[in-house]
Amino acid sequence: MAAALTEKLSQLFTKVGQLPQLLGPPPAGTVSSAEVPPVFWRPYIHGGYRPPRRPWRYYFSSLFRQHNEAVNVWSHLAAALALLLRLQLLWQRVDFGQDAHARPLLLILAASITYLSFSSLAHLLQAKSEFWHYGFFFLDYVGVAVYQYGSALGHFYYAIEPGWHRRVRGFFLPLAAALAWLSCAGSCYAKFRFHPRCPLPGRLCQELPSGLAYALDISPVLHRICTAARPDPALLYHRCQVLFFLLGAFFFSQPYPEKWFPGKCHFLGQSHQIFHVFLVLCTLAQIEAVVLDYESRREIYSSLQGGPAHDFSALFLVTVSCSVLTAAYMAHRVKNKLGLKEE
Repeated sequence: MAAALTEKLSQLFTKVGQLPQLLGPPPAGTVSSAEVPPVFWRPYIHGGYRPPRRPWRYYFSSLFRQHNEAVNVWSHLAAALALLLRLQLLWQRVDFGQDAHARPLLLILAASITYLSFSSLAHLLQAKSEFWHYGFFFLDYVGVAVYQYGSALGHFYYAIEPGWHRRVRGFFLPLAAALAWLSCAGSCYAKFRFHPRCPLPGRLCQELPSGLAYALDISPVLHRICTAARPDPALLYHRCQVLFFLLGAFFFSQPYPEKWFPGKCHFLGQSHQIFHVFLVLCTLAQIEAVVLDYESRREIYSSLQGGPAHDFSALFLVTVSCSVLTAAYMAHRVKNKLGLKEE
């Protein structure tokens, strides 16, 4: 029995040293296997190396193999499963159907699970083909846009102080929805248009809208942190989510530690993997803060939010629809581009 189990595990977890041979060497004149991490290279970027095409089950089964996307996949997948469990526990004591004030909480949980799941899919399946490389990352950007609006809604509804609410209530949610869509559109365009070795234009398209969206979305939290007059359990989680986000943003924009240890961080320790971990911690801290605010600040937010359920729900649907349509349009452009390339 033990021998059979050992044999199965040895087949499931492919040894690192065998992986480059399984996929085959890069063609002459392209990158070498020493320059690019094996298994799931980021292949289809402006004529880069294309590994052999394999069936979908190969990529799904790679969920249980060691490769350079494993941490990126599992960090967000595990967090999505944890939030599903958190939602199940909340469902037992929160009446999401009858309590209108609980619906923003449901939306931010759904948005968080969506972006984590889409990100996991993108990192797991993006090597299927050149088209799917673009397509799955466009889907990832849709999830990010949905999460940005969900975060803005959660902070605006539960975390905001009356003074800040009076200043921003006329434009906060419409602007948050617009910036979330712009973040998705900018990321899709940067992915489609710009070469990764010339990062400045692409980073401006991707990071400027996201930075503006975050500045708006987090403003109720920052105002509350700066003006809090008494201890509040939720503020600790709010401070943690800000700290984790800033650390994640640093590792997203800077190639550390692989810049210090070139060739040593292909499987573990990439800056993008660290970014994923900090983003997960940010999301988990944020959800805990919003849940505490929902439970302890009902007197405040029920007096401020006089019944905007239809407004924020409509904006949520608009954000989702516009982001999906934008991603579909960019995928269509990719398909046309690849068709022309093949001809």
